[in-house]
Amino acid sequence: MSRHIFVTGGVVSSLGKGLTSASIGMLLERRGLKVRMQKLDPYLNVDPGTMSPFQHGEVYVLDDGSETDLDLGHYERFTSGILNRDSNYTTGQIYSSVIEKERRGEYLGRTVQVVPHITDEIKSCILSLATPDVDVVITELGGTVGDIEGLPFLEAIRQIPLDIGKENCMFIHLTLVPYLKAAREAKTKPTQHSVQQLREIGIQPDILIVRTERPIGREHTDKIALFCNVEKRAVIEEVDKEFSIYEVPVGLVEHGLDELICRKLNLNAGPLQMEDYRQLVHRIRNPRHEVTIAVVGKYIEHRDAYKSIYESLDHAGFAHSTQINVKRIEAEELERQGPEMLLKGVDGLLVPGGFGMRGIEGKIQAIQFAREHEIPFFGICLGMQCAVIEFARNVLGLSEANSSEFSSDTPHPVICLLEGQKTVNRKGGTMRLGAQPCVLTAGTKTQKAYGATEISERHRHRYEFNPEYRRQFTSAGMEISGASPDGSLAEIIELTAHPWFLAVQYHPEFKSKPHKPHPLFRDFVEACLQRRQGRSGVTTP
Repeated sequence: MSRHIFVTGGVVSSLGKGLTSASIGMLLERRGLKVRMQKLDPYLNVDPGTMSPFQHGEVYVLDDGSETDLDLGHYERFTSGILNRDSNYTTGQIYSSVIEKERRGEYLGRTVQVVPHITDEIKSCILSLATPDVDVVITELGGTVGDIEGLPFLEAIRQIPLDIGKENCMFIHLTLVPYLKAAREAKTKPTQHSVQQLREIGIQPDILIVRTERPIGREHTDKIALFCNVEKRAVIEEVDKEFSIYEVPVGLVEHGLDELICRKLNLNAGPLQMEDYRQLVHRIRNPRHEVTIAVVGKYIEHRDAYKSIYESLDHAGFAHSTQINVKRIEAEELERQGPEMLLKGVDGLLVPGGFGMRGIEGKIQAIQFAREHEIPFFGICLGMQCAVIEFARNVLGLSEANSSEFSSDTPHPVICLLEGQKTVNRKGGTMRLGAQPCVLTAGTKTQKAYGATEISERHRHRYEFNPEYRRQFTSAGMEISGASPDGSLAEIIELTAHPWFLAVQYHPEFKSKPHKPHPLFRDFVEACLQRRQGRSGVTTP
């Protein structure tokens, strides 16, 4: 029987449950176990696809087109388990399913209630991942213990040990031990209250992982163990990491978390294989080079809005032993101050995705500056569309060129609505989503980076490069280096007369891992490094 690990959080949000869950999954995989991961989100939205990046952060897209929580990005970067639409459930999905069953008469006239019908639906979603080939299912519960909307999920996971046996389940609670500078000591009381709330619900944590800014010592962890009814060895410090989030698994190993889990769940696990990962962490801690890359976006204020972008840049940096210094620039601020002021001295420019008109002109100005000054440029989704608009205006001479998303009456809609989107009138889950095939043009930078002629990448967009203008662009030096198999959709563009100017309609950041950086991010960072070294007269050793 598959074992189940449930990860909950307490005291405050944003403690890093997703990262901790992913790290646990990675450690178990490196002991030879098959792991599946899942996130349960208590909000009422069906999925995060219609939520503001300022509130929710990025929307992470899976191969099957599911729009999911950004924590699934951590799951994919740290583990190799399959993620699909069963890997992320929300209250909206749970209630929609139950109400649909009620409308079909499946409850045979019974009164439909939170317990048992909603909780049974939640349990069904959790247990669906426990297939015969899976050793461990890790389920992370979003939000914080004490949130009203999370109560049905907590009740559901309380019941599962009664259904499948307590010996097959484990509860891990992630909490905070704050350090009060005025008192010059750490305070364990918030953690005690958080665990008390869990125990009132009927859940006794087996392991406590306590987040701290600085080490708290055995005195405090022993106190937590006593007041929270947990073994002393099962209270594990997780101190803020100095260099990178990729140090987290190593820290958990040092505290024996993987051994504790395997012993408590009686898992038939092999020895932990971590040597290659320790080498990766060593490279992260000891970079030999550095580059500065400007990211010009419209959600810069919210770091999680471009979470996978930043992680993918770091992965590429690991491959080149290079520290990536990201200069985050608000697109509207660039409009006010100009690219000469804000982009001076950068080694590369990346323009990520987004929706809506705000900040578009700032992105276009930034791209023009990178093109004219031969700064390596990487455009993603909306970044590609802005690159097409900039080229049309300033190279082709189509001064009023625009996207029909931003100007419905533009005389030159070089970016237009996808044919299949013209009859769509609902927002949620209706874009071009998920993995789509792409054929690469031989001899291009893109094809050389991938080392292949056919690829599959994840999409999330409604607008496309207008095929009516393709000949004008290609004759002026903008090459379509990747297209859909039938040739109708331009997926990748390059400038042939530029050191490294490339943009894609898809989201390559969703397929990058610390050990295996995405090839386009890898080559982009290499081009940035070459530019920096060329300006300084230094060559790579």
